[in-house]
Amino acid sequence: MPMRIAHVITRMIVGGAQENTLFTCEDLVRDHGDDVLLITGPAIGPEGDLLTQGRGERVPVAYVPSLRRTIHPWRDFKSYFAIKSILRDFKPDVVHTHSAKGGVLGRLAAHSLNLPAIVHTVHGAPFHPYQGRGARELFRQCEKYAARRCHRLISVADAMTDLMVNAKVAPSEMFTTIYSGMDVEPFLHANEHRDRVRAELGFTAEHVVVGKIARLFHLKGHEYVVAAAARAVKQSPNLRFLFVGDGVLREWLDEMIYAAGLEEHVVFTGLVPPSQIPELVGAMDVLVHASLREGLARALPQALIAGKPAISYDIDGAREVVISGETGFLLEPKSIEPMCDAMIQLASDADLRTRLGEAGRKRFTEQFRHQHMTNEIRRVYAALLANR
Repeated sequence: MPMRIAHVITRMIVGGAQENTLFTCEDLVRDHGDDVLLITGPAIGPEGDLLTQGRGERVPVAYVPSLRRTIHPWRDFKSYFAIKSILRDFKPDVVHTHSAKGGVLGRLAAHSLNLPAIVHTVHGAPFHPYQGRGARELFRQCEKYAARRCHRLISVADAMTDLMVNAKVAPSEMFTTIYSGMDVEPFLHANEHRDRVRAELGFTAEHVVVGKIARLFHLKGHEYVVAAAARAVKQSPNLRFLFVGDGVLREWLDEMIYAAGLEEHVVFTGLVPPSQIPELVGAMDVLVHASLREGLARALPQALIAGKPAISYDIDGAREVVISGETGFLLEPKSIEPMCDAMIQLASDADLRTRLGEAGRKRFTEQFRHQHMTNEIRRVYAALLANR
């Protein structure tokens, strides 16, 4: 039977949690005939607005202008009552929340209305070791409080469940792991655009291109990639580096690259629409993921599905897709020399790149189809509603 489902998320920027949410909403409308409403704030930030990228036309959107990422008591107070008013009018069977701010306010509003099923997806924990102790404890307590006001928690990786359970946010029986889905077909065909895109970016056939897809932002680890690259090119001068994304650290990274003498080795794409990511992955030979915190970066399965091996720090859910010796190299966070060694090894061994990439494609293609994700999420909804 069709359901009425409201999704709540802080902002619909170009990002992994937002892609996950939009695919879920679109699938629920198209494949299941559900009545869906997406509640969100303005897409403020350098990442771009996902809802202006030519997708999501079939998903009704209710905007809450006061809903922002940063903590602001008066705006947050207004946002809570705005979300509650929208939910009261929409009368959903299910409220599914995402992100820290939208997740807390959405769950509290839905709980206050005694709605039948309240679900929250943990795309990444809002508390982490790189925060001050006071901020970390505040966010942990907020998540713990909100978790008591929902019926189910979905994790995008088993690592997220472990993190939240160990932090005593909620017991393990409240969690279900459902990997964040995507449109896998463009990545299966990513290499069809390889020669054209490489030529446009200035890469030649002998170059081995190591790509990183991430905002140029704190904790994304670009500085570790630059440090490893500076060492690796001395032994493998055919290495080139492609940074996909934009952000506040662009000028700082330019200075770092210049100081390392890597100007001829690094290319920035700037901000690109999600539709362009597959062809950029096709232009790469290896993906590097150096973030210090992330639920499960979409770039990792995207690269593997495209047949590209991955070098990743062992953080959060990365180990669930990057398997050393099978699909890539899993490294200690912040390590430089091991990353350099992995780059050199992959640069010198095309057969190894092919073997690792093909293993990733075979293992993860079906698991990360967005239709599979949505079907699993909808089973969670149905089970909750049946129990109610």
